[in-house]
Amino acid sequence: MNIRVASTDDLAILTALNAIVHDAHVRHRPDLFVSAPARGALEALLIGQLSDPDTTFLIAETTPDGDALGYAMARVAAKHGNALVAPDSIVSLEQIAVDPSASRRGVGSALLDAVRDIGRAAGCRRLVTHVWDFNEGARSFYQASGLRPMNRMLDQEL
Repeated sequence: MNIRVASTDDLAILTALNAIVHDAHVRHRPDLFVSAPARGALEALLIGQLSDPDTTFLIAETTPDGDALGYAMARVAAKHGNALVAPDSIVSLEQIAVDPSASRRGVGSALLDAVRDIGRAAGCRRLVTHVWDFNEGARSFYQASGLRPMNRMLDQEL
């Protein structure tokens, strides 16, 4: 397996892999997620994210044929402190998706390790991510990978 930085040449790969996670979000929270995002709008969103200097997309692919197995999106951020909160520098795992045919083959772990490397190289102190409460598989993966719950967000329809 090879992990590489994605570019705008990888829009088709990123769009296809994003659908894996997005479809799960739509199934569980149709009130929040667009059921069928317009391809042009999704590509424009990805292009904007790819052009952000603080954001890195990684693609895991097979070697030597280069079939895409998964991707991750990492964002490096400085958190400014105030009278109550200490300043911090973090790498945030914004998105991760693994093709179901590659599940449980180390793809997610390799992508997570690569995100950690991005954070270390940028001088970050911590890795953070968000996970939906309905996503038991992701929660288990993250906890097995050494991440621990930090806070909980609750919501309620009005």
